Amino acid sequence: MQPEDEAPTGAENVSPGEIARFAALAADWWDAAGPMRALHWMNPVRTEWALARFRERLGARRLRLLDVGCGAGLAAEAFARAGHDVLGLDAGEAVIAAAERHAAGQDLSLHYRAGTLAALIAEGAQFDAISAFEVIEHVPEPRGFLAELASLLAPGGVLVLSTLNRTRRSLVLGKFAAEYLLGWVPPGTHEWRRFLTPAEIEDGLGAVGLGLFDLAGMSFDPLRRRFYASSDVAINYLLAAFKPGPGISPSP
Repeated sequence: MQPEDEAPTGAENVSPGEIARFAALAADWWDAAGPMRALHWMNPVRTEWALARFRERLGARRLRLLDVGCGAGLAAEAFARAGHDVLGLDAGEAVIAAAERHAAGQDLSLHYRAGTLAALIAEGAQFDAISAFEVIEHVPEPRGFLAELASLLAPGGVLVLSTLNRTRRSLVLGKFAAEYLLGWVPPGTHEWRRFLTPAEIEDGLGAVGLGLFDLAGMSFDPLRRRFYASSDVAINYLLAAFKPGPGISPSP
């Protein structure tokens, strides 16, 4: 993976600038026509693809699931509605507050926490399944991020990531067109040089003992304003990895 020039804060692999950027959008996160609308278009395919990978490896059982970088809870709520016990984690207090407000009264097995992976690791937490959607391109140290995720994944567990590839197409379409021409993403959201190729992530996963078992692209249908799973990984993509082991018993 490419080196990063922004050091984490203390032992935490987070960027204060990125936290502040997304905190400023917290109040509008659940507005499907607002500044986070691309995430609304993307969320169904991300969560459905992840749930299918979880079932493939872990069976049709209730899982203890961690949604990392959950923002205001788009994916976390979808996973909880699918019947799982979900913890949504984000370093931004403002987005966690927005997530809690939106989830209130829905009677979901869903909890939120403003904090970092390092804190969960220190507590000895373990999860059957972990999702981290559009997060790894925003952390100062991607390899360290993968190591933290691996530490929190129980033996036999499954990790699903989504991110952007570092290609010419992603520079033109995923960065400049999406942010500055079409206005689908707030300007300055992404830095293209921080995008990672599937091979780079697979290498990072292998270094922390996780094995890649599935990869898919996310392509955009402009007429229906939705993303769908495809074989084209040149811009957005999803990948799934597992941690060798017998797995753990279902959540109570």
